[in-house]
Amino acid sequence: MKKLIILLSLLMPMSVFAAGGNVHLDKANYDLTDKASLQNGAKLYMNYCLGCHQMQYQRYQRAFNDLDIPLELGQDNLQFTGEKPGDHIKNAMPAESAAAWFGAPPPDLTLVARVRGADWIYTYLRSFYADESRPFGVNNLVFPEVGMPHVLQELQGVPRKTLEQHMVDGQMVDRYVGLKSDGSGYMTPAEYDGAVLDLVNYLVYTGEPTRLESESIGRYVLLFLLVLLVLVYLLKKEYWRDVH
Repeated sequence: MKKLIILLSLLMPMSVFAAGGNVHLDKANYDLTDKASLQNGAKLYMNYCLGCHQMQYQRYQRAFNDLDIPLELGQDNLQFTGEKPGDHIKNAMPAESAAAWFGAPPPDLTLVARVRGADWIYTYLRSFYADESRPFGVNNLVFPEVGMPHVLQELQGVPRKTLEQHMVDGQMVDRYVGLKSDGSGYMTPAEYDGAVLDLVNYLVYTGEPTRLESESIGRYVLLFLLVLLVLVYLLKKEYWRDVH
């Protein structure tokens, strides 16, 4: 019993980290077979995320090949500081400076989808809202007191909390009903949600680049085991026939 209690105490922080508290997480209906979505997600990541968040366990050329991005096109549009195609996806931000600016070095995002989950990322990127009390002027419903700016704000606009007045115990009180952009972004709400989903799709891919291949091989393995089961069963019957 003592060992079980210790094990549960170790697992509980991991579950909280993955779930992100009690905030409802929206479903991220990503599709790893959608190459156009993955390509757009890669473009968004390189333009809006890579400045702070490295992806040091992924190589440019691997991503180009997997996402059907021609090498020359990828180098011209997704590599900005003269890296070679075989280089890992890194940035030039010093860790010490990043810690001073943001309170902690921005984490590497190669495996973030496997750690946090696609639903968490999808909801998080759509949950920023204006908060003048914060250093970067924004806060986040999923990650309260977040230490990063809303880097996709030029796409979404400035999201603000929407409140409605309701009567409670004879008094009018404000109740939170959702977030609404001020319309200053380049995209409509539906377009922004689609862009975030593309970015999530790309992050899911980088977390496990061979996932589709592994799933395909897994189906063949299960089929082989099923056939083998039939053969072994027939062999067993033949072997024990004379005994019984």
